[in-house]
Amino acid sequence: MKLEAKPSQAAGMNKNTAQQQKTLEERFVYKDDDLIDKAFDWRQFTRLFGYMKPYAKQMLPLVSIMMILGTITKLTVPFLTSLAIDRAIAPKEGNPSLTLLYTLTASVIVLYLIQWIAGVYRIKYTNVIGQRVIYDLRSDLFKHIQKLSFNFFDKRPAGSVLVRVTNDINSLQDLFTNGVVNLMIDCVQLLGITVILLLINWKLGLAVMITVPVMFLISTKLRQKIRLAWQDVRMKNSRINSHLNESIQGIRVTQAYTQERENMNYFDSMNMDSKKSWDKASAMNQGFGPIIEVTGGFGTMILFWFGAYLIQSGELTVGFLVAFSTYVSNFWDPINRLGQMYNQLLVAMASSERIFEYLDEQPAVQDKPGAQPIPKINGDIVFDKVVFEYEKGRAALKGIDLNVQAGQSIALVGHTGSGKSTIINLIGRFYDITSGKITIDGQDIRDVTLESLRSQIGIVLQDTFIFSGTIRDNIRFGRLDATDQEVEEAAKAVDAHEFITKLPGGYNTEVEERGSALSMGQRQLLSFARALLANPRILILDEATASIDTETELKIQEALKILLQGRTSFIVAHRLSTIRHADKIVVLDHGEVKEVGTHSELTAHEGVYNGLIEAQFRFL
Repeated sequence: MKLEAKPSQAAGMNKNTAQQQKTLEERFVYKDDDLIDKAFDWRQFTRLFGYMKPYAKQMLPLVSIMMILGTITKLTVPFLTSLAIDRAIAPKEGNPSLTLLYTLTASVIVLYLIQWIAGVYRIKYTNVIGQRVIYDLRSDLFKHIQKLSFNFFDKRPAGSVLVRVTNDINSLQDLFTNGVVNLMIDCVQLLGITVILLLINWKLGLAVMITVPVMFLISTKLRQKIRLAWQDVRMKNSRINSHLNESIQGIRVTQAYTQERENMNYFDSMNMDSKKSWDKASAMNQGFGPIIEVTGGFGTMILFWFGAYLIQSGELTVGFLVAFSTYVSNFWDPINRLGQMYNQLLVAMASSERIFEYLDEQPAVQDKPGAQPIPKINGDIVFDKVVFEYEKGRAALKGIDLNVQAGQSIALVGHTGSGKSTIINLIGRFYDITSGKITIDGQDIRDVTLESLRSQIGIVLQDTFIFSGTIRDNIRFGRLDATDQEVEEAAKAVDAHEFITKLPGGYNTEVEERGSALSMGQRQLLSFARALLANPRILILDEATASIDTETELKIQEALKILLQGRTSFIVAHRLSTIRHADKIVVLDHGEVKEVGTHSELTAHEGVYNGLIEAQFRFL
């Protein structure tokens, strides 16, 4: 018996599938990937080619010499061919001259040899210039991204940023290595051919070139559509990379919830959209070719029809008609290449718009004019009526007042979303407050340089990031000039030395990105060693012991005492064992300070803190 879904059931299933598809689409549509629908910006064009200026004096003279030399030799060959026909092979008066023919043939061979040598050196120098320009552009973009504030990355997935630094930069490579010089060569060649055609016979020259304005009129209509089409290609590729990055990072969750099929289906959909987008842009690109060929065909018809008439009237020789035909052929070739070059330029401009969009992004948090380095921090921190909003009109902190003395350990507790992580982010000035003031040792943190402030703050996060490299290098990331002995002493202090020495390579063991070969607890211990080695004046522990088992936590309690000694510290944690010995416990609720005191003071009366403690014990 065949079972069939009822219409209402089928509709429900289709509705659910459509809703899932819509949800997936919403996840991977980002504001910064919208099409940039603007006219061709010549200022941006000039800015892009401004990256060639540092190398103009070094290599462009050599490239120009090779370019002009190659163009002159190419334009001379058809003229020698006409002489060979009219004076050596079929002269009007006298017998054919083999001597002249051999001389002209040898001259053509020499010219082709010169043209080949000039081409080799031109390509060599242009490749060098192009690669240096790409290096500078990629370096500038990466350095600028390093300076951008947290709110920039809050709004953009890592894959989208990755595309700007890799794909968009790489798409400019052909433009700088070949495109610019080829553009110059084609322009010089077109000018030279036009002059020669008019000198040979201006009537025939004008007749042949009458089709050029028609070609440009038709091709101009495609330009805007082609530019937007290539922008769409970049946007679709960016979304694929964003989805790919998220899929790899979240593969464990995907497999745990058996969502592989849905993920694959959506990737197939994105992949197909990218293919269609590329096909559309590529088809528009190819539209220039037929336009050139058809226009060239009409030009050739005019050439032979009117050329035959001029030969009969005695105004033109057979040799010059052959030369004229060669020049006309050479005339359409650069026209065709210029059309392709324009398409290449549109692709490059689509990428450059996205690159300069990031380069023009200003850090939300940066040094104010005249900011001075903060001296060595003692650790007195004051929050004075601090208000902070991630989004306008939605306050994450509502008038926080907090006074912390140097050397005190402050525990921040509260429900999720109460503002704990926001407070510690503001101490390092990863975001700027909306109103109020935060001072360290009496100095407003907005008046000091970011580097001097953050260099004296150490942060240990719950999700510890382990870089590709050795264990030793990961610990030394806290202070790059630390000796091997100092690295090992820091590891011993937080009880990480024992497990490190048991690894195959000890401190020289190579770990992959995010330290996937290490346990959560081991990665956390490395972050403690990294923070201790940095020797910060202010230490922030954001759920730093959440991933450590009870036995390991007991081992590092003594290490934490060493780590916290003499430092102002902020501890965000839910475990009672982590916060009960803090000098001051700050209880937060919906962005407001509800209670402040020691563990014994807060548990002495009914309040928010007591409620949190009781809730924790109910789940033990």
